[in-house]
Amino acid sequence: MDVLVSALADPVRLRLVGLLADRPRPVGVLAGLAGARQPQTTKHLQTLERAGLVTSRRVGQRRIYALRPGPLRELAAELVRLADLAERAGGPAEQYERHARAIDAERRAARDPGWADGRVFRFRRALAATPEEVWRHLTDASLLARWWTPDALRISELVFEARPGGRIVQEYRDAEDLDGSDAPAGRAEGTVEDVRPGELLAYRLAPRLPGGGAAFTAHVEMRLRPTETGTGTETGAGSETGAGTDLDVDFRVTGSAVEVEAADFVAGIELGFGQSLDRLAATLAPHERHRTGNTDMRSQS
Repeated sequence: MDVLVSALADPVRLRLVGLLADRPRPVGVLAGLAGARQPQTTKHLQTLERAGLVTSRRVGQRRIYALRPGPLRELAAELVRLADLAERAGGPAEQYERHARAIDAERRAARDPGWADGRVFRFRRALAATPEEVWRHLTDASLLARWWTPDALRISELVFEARPGGRIVQEYRDAEDLDGSDAPAGRAEGTVEDVRPGELLAYRLAPRLPGGGAAFTAHVEMRLRPTETGTGTETGAGSETGAGTDLDVDFRVTGSAVEVEAADFVAGIELGFGQSLDRLAATLAPHERHRTGNTDMRSQS
């Protein structure tokens, strides 16, 4: 497929393919119609032939070229597959447009100090694990690192001291930036405020702007409530033992800065934090919890 795309990337070769789609033609005629010299046209046709896009035969003193439609159909099918993948319901194209609309709206609103103060985002997830196990995933740094980022990102630095007054540091990067060559996608610092194991976790966290100041302060309360369910499934609430947890999260904004980057951070709360909680739910799904492997968090900066 790479050879095919490379062969079609040149505008002259693409023009030749278009001419051959109409009917087979000799080199001299193709050169005239494409507005190129014959030696150059011959080289382009040879490239297309090596890619399997055209075939040729000598007829008398002329070489006649014809298009092979099969590879074009294969390329078209692959392009359609990629387009369908991007446009699937809830997929990347839809998320990108949704995020772009949110950013535009927040940037228009970010004109006065405290413009987003008092904004509250509420989330609820039914988790297939006991409150004790959910609590571990909310407070143990090695487990937090498995889910506490939006999609396509990874934790690169994490401190979470699960006690009142405990320190929080969260830095994340693109998941594919394994050597830390790109700038961090985000960094936040905060403090744990209330800890009631298995019941309530409250903390405040301030995402940092490029200059070091706070974009805003998030006041987050996570409340856990045990639930009794029927037979668990891989995607629904409840584990195989029938024990599950309802997790309710209140995310309140204060101290919002009059900065474009602050507006961008606020615009990403609903989608980004929601994706993180979805990753938590997936991590706690029965088929995932029963997998073996090392879950220790390793800092990669």
